[in-house]
Amino acid sequence: MESIQEVQDMTKTDTGVFELLLKDHHEQVLFCNDEDTGLKAIIAIHNTTLGPALGGTRMWQYATENDALIDVLRLSRGMTYKAAISGLNLGGGKAVIIGDSKKDKSEPLLRKFGRFVKNLNGKYITAEDVGIGTKDMEFVHMETKHVTGLPESLGGGGDPSPVTAYGVYLGMKASANFAWGSDGLHGKTVVVEGVGKVGRHLIQRLVKEGAKVYVTDINQEAIKNVTEKFDVTYVKPGEQFDVDMDIYAPCALGATVNDDTIPRLNCKVIAGAANNQLKKEKIHGPALLEKGVIYAPDFLINAGGLINVYSELEGYNRKKALNATENIYDVTSHILNKSREENIPTYLAAKIIAEKRIEDIKKVKSTF
Repeated sequence: MESIQEVQDMTKTDTGVFELLLKDHHEQVLFCNDEDTGLKAIIAIHNTTLGPALGGTRMWQYATENDALIDVLRLSRGMTYKAAISGLNLGGGKAVIIGDSKKDKSEPLLRKFGRFVKNLNGKYITAEDVGIGTKDMEFVHMETKHVTGLPESLGGGGDPSPVTAYGVYLGMKASANFAWGSDGLHGKTVVVEGVGKVGRHLIQRLVKEGAKVYVTDINQEAIKNVTEKFDVTYVKPGEQFDVDMDIYAPCALGATVNDDTIPRLNCKVIAGAANNQLKKEKIHGPALLEKGVIYAPDFLINAGGLINVYSELEGYNRKKALNATENIYDVTSHILNKSREENIPTYLAAKIIAEKRIEDIKKVKSTF
């Protein structure tokens, strides 16, 4: 998955919208505009070979509409790989609403967005993401049944972040076992970058197991909440890359593994919840391999949230969702072994497996 910077570089050469879509083989992009509610949204459907595209809706105040398009294309492609590598019968899709979630969000806007989702006739199923919560999904659900991430009172799974964190935790343990011959995290030094919902649940598991945890985040209120509740050490943003650590867990923004940070990183394992952690996969994946750093592919180990909302489609059961998420441990181990045996970056090993599944199923059926 290319980083947002890589796609931005393409647009500087007058790359057209269709050329962008063809580059990553997107099936469909819907631009949603409604003057009455102020809705400006983009729904991107990347691939529906395995099933309907399921992916969250993000509400963000993008600097430009082009930035919003770049983000939704990048994220929807990532969802295809996430579903495929997790063995789910889902395709990849994503949506973004342009606006400030704290000021611009309203019931009419969200319900109008729901109408656009409804008009796709089940090809795209939405869920919550940054800036959108379970209450917001209730408004979308008033207009369409193609919604997941609903509150438990409506038969949904509620907040998926505990399950996402569980998957990251399992991927981290599998990586630790590969690195040190044991998946125990007691005594290991872990830097968690980003202490939002997922980061917080991950920290709780790490502290319980006896890991030495450092935390960093630009949100000082979130840091205050975490440091008051857990026995962790705060590190100023930017200084986390210089900590003598065993495991680096990026759980905030993507592209934090890059030309500047790789030389500074003193860790054996990278395993976190953030999407698109490698700024440039084809450069930074091999760089980590050469340095001997074990990278747990983000689109695999952060798939717990997707597994959680997928389970809503068949009648939600939290225990069932957690059990399904446990498969992340074994798949991570398989990918790390494939990477070592073939001497290829772990992200590439994971993509090969995901793409093979899509190609195999394509022989059985066409797109959704």
